[in-house]
Amino acid sequence: MSIQTIATQPFLDQKPGTSGLRKLVSVFQKPHYLENFIQSIFDSIGDIQGQTLILGGDGRYYNRPAIQIILKMAAANGIGRIKVGQGGILSTPATSCVIRKYNAFGGIVLSASHNPGGINGDFGVKYNIGNGGPAPEKVTEAIFERTKVIDRYQILDASNIDLDRIGITQLGNMTVEVIDSVIDYANLMESLFDFDRIRQLLTGGQFRMCMDAMHAVTGSYAHAIFEQRLGAPAGTVINGIPLEDFGNGHPDPNLVYAHELVARLFGDNAPDFGAASDGDGDRNMILGNHFFVTPSDSLAVLAANATLVPGYRNGLAGIARSMPTSAAADRVAEKLGIDCYETPTGWKFFGNLLDADKATLCGEESFGTGSNHIREKDGLWAVLFWLNILAVKQQSIASLMQEHWQTYGRNYYSRHDYEGVENDRANRLIAGIYEAMPTLKGKRFGQYEVAYGDDFSYTDPIDGSVSQKQGIRIGFTDGSRIVFRLSGTGTQGATLRVYLERYEANPPQNPVDAQIALADLIAIADELAQIRSLTGMDKPTVIT
Repeated sequence: MSIQTIATQPFLDQKPGTSGLRKLVSVFQKPHYLENFIQSIFDSIGDIQGQTLILGGDGRYYNRPAIQIILKMAAANGIGRIKVGQGGILSTPATSCVIRKYNAFGGIVLSASHNPGGINGDFGVKYNIGNGGPAPEKVTEAIFERTKVIDRYQILDASNIDLDRIGITQLGNMTVEVIDSVIDYANLMESLFDFDRIRQLLTGGQFRMCMDAMHAVTGSYAHAIFEQRLGAPAGTVINGIPLEDFGNGHPDPNLVYAHELVARLFGDNAPDFGAASDGDGDRNMILGNHFFVTPSDSLAVLAANATLVPGYRNGLAGIARSMPTSAAADRVAEKLGIDCYETPTGWKFFGNLLDADKATLCGEESFGTGSNHIREKDGLWAVLFWLNILAVKQQSIASLMQEHWQTYGRNYYSRHDYEGVENDRANRLIAGIYEAMPTLKGKRFGQYEVAYGDDFSYTDPIDGSVSQKQGIRIGFTDGSRIVFRLSGTGTQGATLRVYLERYEANPPQNPVDAQIALADLIAIADELAQIRSLTGMDKPTVIT
């Protein structure tokens, strides 16, 4: 085996987004493209000589070839040991768990999360630091700067590693350990939740659940946890075999793309509980019998009931939520007498708060929820949290939500996504809002009067770092608001996200559909941003 130094030239499109670098598979397959980015990581993260890294991905197309390349590059760059998931599989939450358990230097996650897979789909690479969380902006910026000037990379001339056999192999001077992808994560879950009580719920014959793994990475974890450790009947997990193209589906757990699960939970003889997770296992959707729980409400309910769960019995240090997420959790925090932090979108912004023990639970409206047990959002953790609460309270999801709203009021909330918008049109739309912003204060739109318009800026309370231009906010005097953002997770065109929120302190006993409650704000958003005319779309691609 010999180390090869390969001459290369920079690619100028390797700036990591909110969750690493995401591109079409065909882009990553270009000669030197993946290698340039991986070498830029190794060149930017400090002294890696002899260190341990964790490596795995969500099993999408190109996962295995990419892992072989990264292993050989790691060996050539002086890494001492790599723990890689069996078959190249490690969910994003499991990667964070393993980094933390084994005190690794960091980890590389191969995933484009909820984006489509397959040969014509997307691929992604993300670096996680030693606390198990996504690299902060100062690290991703250093990686990006390196990609712009890189002129060589190092790789070992060696045979491929057998990724399917658990055990230890030498690759040059580096030790490669293929580990069980599930066991460390499953053991952590069992330490946090009352598995005996959840087992009674799932095996008692009165409660039925359906877990949709969407042919993505959590299939392996869901079978092991729900059907094996917790004894749920076979068939509880659907679409549970991870596939490179996610069964030709879109592994985004929302009401549009998780259509099979939605049909079951809103059909005849529906189960009591339904859940779905995404491509890499860090997102979740929670459903009841004919009932959808918004991610914002989910965070609030978990916070309000946290002391029912063994791992959180001593209470919460605080709650953190992304700016576009509704203020439902803020109301719980106020009642509990704890702080609630508002951060930009991107899980990396929660890391400092969790490390400093300022927050215990975190959540984003984009179907991501998590806690201080790892430093990533965690789909199956959220499902188990809900099951633990339901096992204790012996209530349906609908009655639990109604009880919550009667206690805290209801934040009517929705997100409208316009996907695949031409970049020029999307930028023109955002520019138009910026242009109008200085004149909006005091302007009336029907019963709504504008109180402020700004672009959200965040100063990290731990390290003082400042993140600007994190989303346009239009707030009204009654506390309602509209938020506009261009998403950083897509690979083609732009995705416009519009977030709408209105609070009602005394909501009616019979729940009102959020789209009806928000109808006036939806019309105002279109008037303000000229969404239909500039996007050319009559309606959103996805409504959640």
